Amino acid sequence: MKRFLVLFLTLALCIPMFASTTALADSKSLTVYTAFPEAEVIYYFDKFTEETGITVNYIRLSAGEMLTRVAAEKDNPLAALMVGGSTDNYIAAAEQGLLEPYQSPELAATPEAYLDPTGTWNPVYVGAIAFACNKEWFADKGYDYPTTWADLLDPKYQGEIIMAHPATSGTAYTVLATIIQLMGDDAAWEYLAQLDTNMSQYTKSGAAAPNAVALGEAAIALTFSHDGLQPTAEGYPIELSFPTDGTGYEVGAVALIKNGPADEQENAKLFIDWMCSTAGQNCYAENDSFRVPTNTEAVAAEGLVTLDKVQTIEYDAVWAASVKKDYTATFEEKITSAPEA
Repeated sequence: MKRFLVLFLTLALCIPMFASTTALADSKSLTVYTAFPEAEVIYYFDKFTEETGITVNYIRLSAGEMLTRVAAEKDNPLAALMVGGSTDNYIAAAEQGLLEPYQSPELAATPEAYLDPTGTWNPVYVGAIAFACNKEWFADKGYDYPTTWADLLDPKYQGEIIMAHPATSGTAYTVLATIIQLMGDDAAWEYLAQLDTNMSQYTKSGAAAPNAVALGEAAIALTFSHDGLQPTAEGYPIELSFPTDGTGYEVGAVALIKNGPADEQENAKLFIDWMCSTAGQNCYAENDSFRVPTNTEAVAAEGLVTLDKVQTIEYDAVWAASVKKDYTATFEEKITSAPEA
């Protein structure tokens, strides 16, 4: 009996501290679709594997592609989790019956404003839409950074603005939904048509736009603040400006895919718990991702731009999700078609 007790205690001490409150599954793998940039998400997955022993197999997709893929696999899901990307996509996925409700016990330190009232998805970060500017280009030209949406229409920016396409990118759809909420339908489409004359290109992924600005391929990217700041960790010359007339923001999320691989369900819940925890969201600062943690006990990265420092609108993510199909189709009709894979 003593030998059994010693063995039991030894095994208990070997289980990671975080996992002590969550049942570990027999399976040691987890299949994920993620909208996080690949260079960033590898850090999170490696850290999770280090702490739990669970290997994460992932496919990186833009947010729009991720939703499309999960919908296409509705009758035979191949992944257990959607990870990252704006809640617009998660609200749409829930309405299509693609997600399994699950709320992590680690959400106790998350402000109520970020929580899903339906109890389906779990918030893990927030970020505002910004103008990511190449400071060397602006210094060379002697221009001030744009500070309003109207500033972007200046002819001096012809061919110098870049953003993703709303049909494939959650970032770009947030830009589109923000402009419509600020201006109303008619004025928004007129504005976007004028803005198009200054566009360099519409990329497939939201993170590609600030990377182009970092490399000097464009002067301004319309992007989330965290994606705009990330290249600065590697020394690239980007500074952020925020529209003083109001900007939208995202709440990024994770959620269980309905009827995902049965042997991965406990691992998937464990990952959600970890991503919502202080330990999981401390990874943002450790990895220079500049995401604003939703867990108020997590450490924020130095230089991070929090939502209380910018003029945000009352962004309606539920409305945005409900009209996404129509508005992305209208964007393709009136402005430009989505880039091919």
